[in-house]
Amino acid sequence: MSWTYNGGAIPDNIEEYYGFVYCITNLLTGRKYIGRKYFTKAGYKTVKGKRKKIRVSSGWESYYGSNKVLQQDVLALGADQFTRDIMVLCNSRSECSYYETYHIFTSGALLSDRWYNDWVTCKISKRHLSGLKIA
Repeated sequence: MSWTYNGGAIPDNIEEYYGFVYCITNLLTGRKYIGRKYFTKAGYKTVKGKRKKIRVSSGWESYYGSNKVLQQDVLALGADQFTRDIMVLCNSRSECSYYETYHIFTSGALLSDRWYNDWVTCKISKRHLSGLKIA
């Protein structure tokens, strides 16, 4: 199953963003998972005998979250039994962390067995979020 963006088509310029916050839903049980994913990750390339840091694709197109139980369910039930929806497109790592944490807390994901989420970690600096507007 491919990704959707807020239930619709993914924008053409999606990789201009740093990353995204997503929700994966098990269609058989209704159980969900909220996470974040970056479009690229660190990689290296040798140029004129020197190692140079570059950004490479993170493999986000085929990603099904970091939660082990969710990953086992995807393998056991098949990817076609899950939807993957991008909820928020983010311009920075801090925005991804902020919105992931926000959605986990406001949904009550850590308080219910209806969610795969079982922990959250977040380190955000207010100055890194200076461009965000209060919704």
